[in-house]
Amino acid sequence: MHAPSAAVPVATPTARDEWRAYPFLPVAAGLGYATSVIHIYGIGPFYGPVAQEFGWSRTEVTFGLTLATLVQAVGGVFIGLAVDRFGPRRFGVAGLALLGIAFALLGTADGSLLNWYLSWGLVALAALPVQASVWTSAVASRFTASRGMAFAVTLCGASIAAGVFPPMAMWLIGSFGWRGAFPVQALIWLAVSFPVIFLFFHGRYDKGRMQKVEDAGTRPADLPGATLREGLTSNVYHRLFIASLLFTFTVIALVVHFTAILGDSGASPMLAAGIASFVGWFSLAGRLGTGALLDRLPASLVGAAVFLLPVLGCLLLLLGAGSFVAMGFASALIGLTLGAEIDVVVYLLTRHFGLKNFGGLYGGLLAALSIGTAIGPLAAAQVYDRTGSYAGFLWLAMAFMAASSVAIGTLPRTSTVEH
Repeated sequence: MHAPSAAVPVATPTARDEWRAYPFLPVAAGLGYATSVIHIYGIGPFYGPVAQEFGWSRTEVTFGLTLATLVQAVGGVFIGLAVDRFGPRRFGVAGLALLGIAFALLGTADGSLLNWYLSWGLVALAALPVQASVWTSAVASRFTASRGMAFAVTLCGASIAAGVFPPMAMWLIGSFGWRGAFPVQALIWLAVSFPVIFLFFHGRYDKGRMQKVEDAGTRPADLPGATLREGLTSNVYHRLFIASLLFTFTVIALVVHFTAILGDSGASPMLAAGIASFVGWFSLAGRLGTGALLDRLPASLVGAAVFLLPVLGCLLLLLGAGSFVAMGFASALIGLTLGAEIDVVVYLLTRHFGLKNFGGLYGGLLAALSIGTAIGPLAAAQVYDRTGSYAGFLWLAMAFMAASSVAIGTLPRTSTVEH
């Protein structure tokens, strides 16, 4: 009789192995993520022309975005659960086309607030299948050793959006008027992003010709990790929820109103848009730098540090006395944080709770992100409409960012699961 042969251990893929196998997946996911936030990062330059033509207040114009993000807050968990069950590809590819059409239709506004809000309702529904959990779940399924950097590349999509969409919108508004700028911007961006996404966006659990034989029939439910109930009742999850809520309330409001804040400080519209674009470009550095740090240092400490940067940025805006240098530094600091927070939250979520119910748990955090995105810009607009200045909101932003830094910094250093 022959002795039974010993099982041959399967080598764990290294970071180099993962990038060699799936080099374009994070890039495609990043372009998808950029498209999914076109209605958030691309809407700022439209506020002034729309409000001026129809005689609306900034609060009335902004409320459309509030409606859209509230719908995302309600639907986020359900989409996340569906992604866990069916895979992300079918949601991402179909959703991009729907969102492009919905964004283009904003240019058909006729002066009725009801028409404006109904158009934003279409945007809200179209944005549901392309939320962040769709793009990050595919990347998380393929990357473990280099998950921090892979997430960073994916989430650079928001940085690209913040850097490209405001000046693009300003230029298109000047060339085509605000009505024509909506569909032209959607068409240009989809022409760039859709082919890459269609070719290279394939997660481990997406069925089709790109699925490997060893992955056939597998689902996230087969992986180790927390159950949905365990995650939702965890103190760690609650702190991630609070940090996410405070972050988007503060930073997204600053990004949405940044050109207006700079304009009120004395910058011309084009100069304000140019300085505001620094937010996007510095968030690229923030994301890539944070991704590298997350693979090497405790994520809670990395997050706590970068969350404090907007406090200094808001101080520069408040005390800079209209200095363009102060405006530039403020946009850089806000951009660095914008480039780090979601990376930190998603990374901590996978390390503490695994991939078993990643879509559903991230959908819950997306509810917090969406609520903050919904009420933050509206609150900033209310402060401006009531006081004629954004100063009160900037002081509030400083307090909220300090609180979110504490929420992240006090998380336990040890992870619940390894994947």
